[in-house]
Amino acid sequence: MLKLSTSDPGFAAAFDALVGARREADADVARDVRTIVAAVRDEGDAALAAYTQRFDGHDLNDTGWRIERADCLAAYQGLSEELRDALDLAATRIAAYHAKQIPEDRDETDASGVRFGARWRPVDAAGVYVPGGRAAYPSSVLMNALPAKAAGVERLVMVTPTPKGEINPLVLAAAHVAGVDEIWRVGGAQAIAALAYGTARIGAVDVVTGPGNAWVAEAKRQLYGVVGIDMVAGPSEIVVVADGDNDAQWIAADLLSQSEHDPTSQSILITDSATLATAVADAVDLMIGTLSTKAVARAAWDANGAIIVTATLDEAIPLVNALAPEHLELACDADVAQGLFDRVRHAGSVFLGRHTPEAVGDYVAGPNHVLPTGRRARFSSGLSVLDFMKRTSFIACDADALAAIGPAAVALAEAEGLPAHAKSVALRLTR
Repeated sequence: MLKLSTSDPGFAAAFDALVGARREADADVARDVRTIVAAVRDEGDAALAAYTQRFDGHDLNDTGWRIERADCLAAYQGLSEELRDALDLAATRIAAYHAKQIPEDRDETDASGVRFGARWRPVDAAGVYVPGGRAAYPSSVLMNALPAKAAGVERLVMVTPTPKGEINPLVLAAAHVAGVDEIWRVGGAQAIAALAYGTARIGAVDVVTGPGNAWVAEAKRQLYGVVGIDMVAGPSEIVVVADGDNDAQWIAADLLSQSEHDPTSQSILITDSATLATAVADAVDLMIGTLSTKAVARAAWDANGAIIVTATLDEAIPLVNALAPEHLELACDADVAQGLFDRVRHAGSVFLGRHTPEAVGDYVAGPNHVLPTGRRARFSSGLSVLDFMKRTSFIACDADALAAIGPAAVALAEAEGLPAHAKSVALRLTR
């Protein structure tokens, strides 16, 4: 775990190294994914079956390619009342939040008489990737499927790996709650390729969303253009900005909530209290040993964890904006947190105050937990309804409207050396 202080002479260089450190896929992953994608494109279901046997250890022809809706309903009904209520609460809150994101169409006529505007429509089909390897995440089903449903997507397809043919019943229950239309027992880069190109069994989709490992992320990157994607997500990350009045164990748990995802995850504490910095470091070391995920959490914390001591909390904000983290906690009094938030320019999702742990956003708060990583919050946003919609602009001119703006179009077309462009307008102006 890296320890830094802004008062150290070499802080700027050390912090720049932290910001620039890469924790994502290497050239070998890109090469392997190219091979897998090409095989699925050329061989379809045969390639899917072969890769599933190789990576997930089961024969799709024996275990079944598709999981039926009745299986999802049975899984939901088989849950404890507590888990059913938790899923229903999460789904209700997530659906309500995303329903408010639906954009309005525009239709107006300006002073020249030109009618113009924009119309929003959903894509016809969307694919949702749900991890099923290191862990199974029913929350990912809700966070990806419910925005698509809010957008009005007619065909919603879920793909998920089922190691040894087994699948977490909670994932199926979440698919039932979210209204997923199709579920296929395929995962990895091969599943992304199947959604992009289509196979004899699995129809192609227009957009693919959802988190996955390095191979899944790389497949989405390579297939963007064949199919739309939400983002190329990398390892999870969190930055916690905390003052000295915090409980060290609370902050330690917040940091470990990301470290336990994957050995490449990153957790960073920025504080103006050297005392809290020491207490949190000690609390992390003690808490890791109590976790069932301790091996992963320890590897991530030792390799990618950092604690930075600043002179003031205000000094933390330029560091936050440079890191552009996936998750940002501002663990201080509400008014202070709001003041800091007002200066934050780059973050995927921000959690305000001492009683707003990042984990509440993973499940039940409402906003989406599929967020930009690897400093991509500088230029991109979390998953939303808009990822499943597209905007079509429109223009309508009558003779008077074209007469008002057409001569300028002719002049610009002639200046660009495009005579047919100019003529297509000019001919209408002479009538």
